[in-house]
Amino acid sequence: MLYIMRHGKTDWNALHKLQGRTDIPLNDEGISMAEAAAVEYADIHFDICFCSPLTRAKQTAEILLKGRDVPIHYDDRLVEMSFGIYEGIENSFSIPDCPVNVIFQSPENYKEALEGAESFEQLFARTGEFLEEVVDPLLADGKDVLIVGHGAMNSSIVCQRKKRPISQFWSEGIPNCKLFEL
Repeated sequence: MLYIMRHGKTDWNALHKLQGRTDIPLNDEGISMAEAAAVEYADIHFDICFCSPLTRAKQTAEILLKGRDVPIHYDDRLVEMSFGIYEGIENSFSIPDCPVNVIFQSPENYKEALEGAESFEQLFARTGEFLEEVVDPLLADGKDVLIVGHGAMNSSIVCQRKKRPISQFWSEGIPNCKLFEL
């Protein structure tokens, strides 16, 4: 079975700032969320965990799996989508015509990567490669795999596994510290 989880909350989540690849740690609420998830999902079996190397995901995985004999492996292909020069922007939806909003409001119209940002094509290529090379062989061997990551990165996995069009990229919502079974 394949499971995914998004990291716990950070100060930037609370401020509605775009994080992307900016390495922001969990805040107290995020730590509490991960601790609660550890209790809620204590009876779910995982053979192995793969995790984004960004601090907020690492902290979540470590708290979630504390005291369990589940190895955590970090992979750069699981980092969050890059939002380029828009990382750190606060409340982008309150800024009329802010170019980054197309990613969230109409992903099917995000055709050309913004300044320094990643395209959906690039995101899907790296996460698809990870699924094919790393996850699929483990699933074929009957292993239970957990991926701890981020909203956009996890959404790319959901879209690929459920064969959803890019227009439905955000359809699952991917809440913080909730286990999603694929």
